[in-house]
Amino acid sequence: MKVPVSWLKEYVELTLPLDELARRLVFTSCEVDRVVRRGVPDVDGNLGHFVVGKVLEAGKHPNADKLQLTKVDVGGGETRSIVCGAWNFGAGATVAVVAPGGVMPGGELRIEKRKLRGEMSEGMILSERELELGTDHAGIMVLADELEAGTPLADVLPLGDEILEIETLYNRPDLTAIYGIAREVAALTGAELKPPPGVDPPRHGDEPFSLQVDELDACPRFIARTFRDVTVGDSPAWLKARLTGAGMRPISNVVDITNYVMLALGSPLHAYDADTLRGGIVVRRARPGEELVTLDGTRRELDVRDLLIADHERAIGLAGVMGGENTEVSNATTSVVLETANFEPLTVIRSGERHRLRSEASTRWEKGVDPEAAELAARYASQLLAELAGARWTGETEVRAELPQPAPIAYRPGYADEAVGLEITEAEQRERLERLGFKVAGDWTVRVPSWRVRDVRRDVDVVEEVARFRLEDVPATLPRRQAMFGRLTHEQRLRRLVADVLVGAGLYEAYTYSLQHGDPDPNALELPEPLSSQQRVLRTTLATGLLGAAQHNLDAGNADIALFEIAHVYLPPGPVPEERWRLGGIVQGDFFRAKGIVEAVFEAVHVEPTWSRVDLGPELIVAAAVQSGWVGTYSPVLSLDGEWSAFELDLAELFELVPERIEYRDVITFPPLRQDLAFVVDETAPAGELMAAAREAAGDELREVRFLSDYRGEQIAPGKKSLAIAVVFQSPERTLTEDDATRLRAAIVKTLGERFGAELRS
Repeated sequence: MKVPVSWLKEYVELTLPLDELARRLVFTSCEVDRVVRRGVPDVDGNLGHFVVGKVLEAGKHPNADKLQLTKVDVGGGETRSIVCGAWNFGAGATVAVVAPGGVMPGGELRIEKRKLRGEMSEGMILSERELELGTDHAGIMVLADELEAGTPLADVLPLGDEILEIETLYNRPDLTAIYGIAREVAALTGAELKPPPGVDPPRHGDEPFSLQVDELDACPRFIARTFRDVTVGDSPAWLKARLTGAGMRPISNVVDITNYVMLALGSPLHAYDADTLRGGIVVRRARPGEELVTLDGTRRELDVRDLLIADHERAIGLAGVMGGENTEVSNATTSVVLETANFEPLTVIRSGERHRLRSEASTRWEKGVDPEAAELAARYASQLLAELAGARWTGETEVRAELPQPAPIAYRPGYADEAVGLEITEAEQRERLERLGFKVAGDWTVRVPSWRVRDVRRDVDVVEEVARFRLEDVPATLPRRQAMFGRLTHEQRLRRLVADVLVGAGLYEAYTYSLQHGDPDPNALELPEPLSSQQRVLRTTLATGLLGAAQHNLDAGNADIALFEIAHVYLPPGPVPEERWRLGGIVQGDFFRAKGIVEAVFEAVHVEPTWSRVDLGPELIVAAAVQSGWVGTYSPVLSLDGEWSAFELDLAELFELVPERIEYRDVITFPPLRQDLAFVVDETAPAGELMAAAREAAGDELREVRFLSDYRGEQIAPGKKSLAIAVVFQSPERTLTEDDATRLRAAIVKTLGERFGAELRS
């Protein structure tokens, strides 16, 4: 939002230098991106070159058909010869003139005395666009005849202004109003905040108007005021300058007034040509097949969920977003119906998303406009319509439901000291809250003003209102810790252990979005109105986000990528998903690299992994299941170049397997016997089950069993495979002999033969 400083000064006195005010606003209220100068530079006496001039003579340039040669009185008995390309004026006109040496807005163009087509031009006659007072460049700006030649132009027109470019937060709709920012400045500096602008003009009758609101939940308040004898024309220079400085384009006095009041008070308005209305106004939902041509000239097919402003026959506006072309105010308009209303934010958001349409009005409704501001906006706009368009106010109709009332908040001043760590006196807290519009009772019960009901709901929110004005007093370093309270839960300690193991294995931690563009689970919860097609589904797996992170790293030219993430997934069904902690990882390498990382995690938490083959779909060409998760290698048809493997574990399930305490096992001093065994088995036989059966057959004297290889080739019969394992025999009581090894091996061979039809190969 762009805030002209001259406008801000109408509501509050600025007691700080502008740069200092901007710096402090960043701490307390909103981001101030920059402070810029709009209009004529006010340096080195530059404004003195801009004066009022009286055209004494005007005629065709002798050497150019499209140029005028003029003589202009610029005061002090001085007459200047000026060549001009506009023809909307003649002798006797009062104009704006810049003399040689003057620097134009932007600071890049300096006016010099020079010859144009053989005739000397001693300055320039100015248009409103050249002075950044508007957008009109078709002709020069003609001023009031009563102005005297030589009058400084700065005394007549707003030649320049400082602009605060502010980034407002979603939860602060009050900061989309100049008056709301003035309120923050008053609270920050202690300056007096003036009352909101606007005084009702005299009322010339009680003209009836038909107003019907069918959707009070979506439109809890609607005020319609009728005006007659309206003269539509250009806005005065000061109004054009304010709108231009705020980033809006002047159109006509009636439309400009609605935009000006919206910027001033934060409550959007709309003006209808009353003579184009067929009956009164109805606020309703769209009908099937209904269409509307909005003010941007686009024909829109309406959705039955859209909230409309309509007359008795047709749609005339998309509520809270944009009005319709069929009731647009034009130069022929003489009667106006002014709308000031209040719309429910989600209704406006959804209509805007459906039609891919945003406006200055919808931006404010989406954040939640103060419902009490509608009356203030109607009053101020009425005053300006009477003053600037000669309008007569002839009637008013209002429909309203019960507006939301903030509940009182029980507050304790000492809570602020505890939460912030600074001592903030009760007097300072009370003064700051009251300056912000809060009502504070003697017992410290706080009542929130209507413009903050959406974001201040609890006592800690009240603390924030007090504390944000003391952020600069917070020390740059943490205080020395004298005591330690609390401790991590068992699950938190295990998650940290897992993260340390993965970092030690060479992986980098990634943070991906909970909302993804898609998900392998067709039942994954999808947002009804996503902000982006890339963030529309709540993830049920970490794999999708990690794939995207890997691709991003590849595109950046990184090599040997290895990423992990510990985060929530959101499992359907139900409106509230089940949140589960998951560990996910992706590595540039084969299946065994990912499998080794998972085995390191299991070893760290003292759980023995049990592996089995599993089919996880076409994307994973090799995959294995393990307790609480899976490991797999991605198909090369994916967009990722090279070989990539991934894993995902449900940490809650894994941690249930973690033993409560680790039992001590004696270090065996007797030497081990090591043998490699290879068995021919059906190719579907799981290696993990064979290894478990071998351990069961040999008993405690089998200290270790490891997988070596899975071979299929010419020496092996079709449908069979050779599965090799390494075994270690060891006893804590004695040195095992070759006979012991033969006995244990025979037990393994017998068991595997009975259960799996395994034949010892070597």
